[in-house]
Amino acid sequence: TRVETVVPYYLRFLDAFDSVEALAAASIDEVLKLWEGLGYYRRARSLHEAAKLIASERNGRFPRTVEQWLQLPGVGRYTAGAIASIAFGAAAAVLDGNVKRVLARLTALDKPIDAPAVVADLWAAAEALVTAYRPGDFNQAMMELGARICTPRSPLCDECPVRRSCSAFARGRQGELPLAKARRATPHHEIVAAAIVSGGRYLLGRRPVDAMLGGLWEFPGGKVEPGETHAAALEREITEELGVGCSVGALLGSVDHAYSHFSITLHLYRCEIVAGPPAAQWHTQIKWIRREQFDRYAFPGANRKLFAACQL
Repeated sequence: TRVETVVPYYLRFLDAFDSVEALAAASIDEVLKLWEGLGYYRRARSLHEAAKLIASERNGRFPRTVEQWLQLPGVGRYTAGAIASIAFGAAAAVLDGNVKRVLARLTALDKPIDAPAVVADLWAAAEALVTAYRPGDFNQAMMELGARICTPRSPLCDECPVRRSCSAFARGRQGELPLAKARRATPHHEIVAAAIVSGGRYLLGRRPVDAMLGGLWEFPGGKVEPGETHAAALEREITEELGVGCSVGALLGSVDHAYSHFSITLHLYRCEIVAGPPAAQWHTQIKWIRREQFDRYAFPGANRKLFAACQL
């Protein structure tokens, strides 16, 4: 996620939670609402869980070493190394996309940098470079070098402070490196959702925590299977998720939305329950919510796009 996208979220987050104790005391609904639209919601849940552990088990004291950071939920090797080196001066390496690219060009690496064995070698190279002397500054310099100079396309080699040590530059290969595995075609899915209205309230479900977009609220529905019509898919999904029969009415609107590894077209239909009271069978919770209350809840981006498109 690009820095300019994150900064407004970061500032709002710090305004709401000015200490680890404040974040720990917040509800997950508050956290997800502030995170809404940023994506990667598992990170928000992990951040919340980590704050609760720091507040309750460490008396508000942050870990200082890579090993201690790795014990917290959602913290991987890169995050642990970045925090330990930048915040606490630990001689720990980092390896993000920018650092991978810098190292691959410096060594004229002729292997795909996303292959597991190559990633292990790049970690070893990063660890060999970092020292106890200003490790945080060194790691930030490596990341900034990749972000600002050693860019994916048209790297600014004339401005690069390490070009004399760069094997790719010496061989004129900076434009073709680093190598990456061939990308698969991005899958696209047709998704149908139900706007079920009763007494001026809409029936919404909360996605399970361990599912994609976990903890967010949504219009019930799901993926159209091969050979299914939209109506058949929606009737099946509503039965599976809510345990009721429904009739599918008019299409209210459709929107396209892209995620990191696939894209969708989401179609929202007006629906009516025709048999049985609804119950949360897949969702962790269901609620009847008025339209004016929607802004109190965190929704996936595709669902939110339909608020305006359908003038619900």
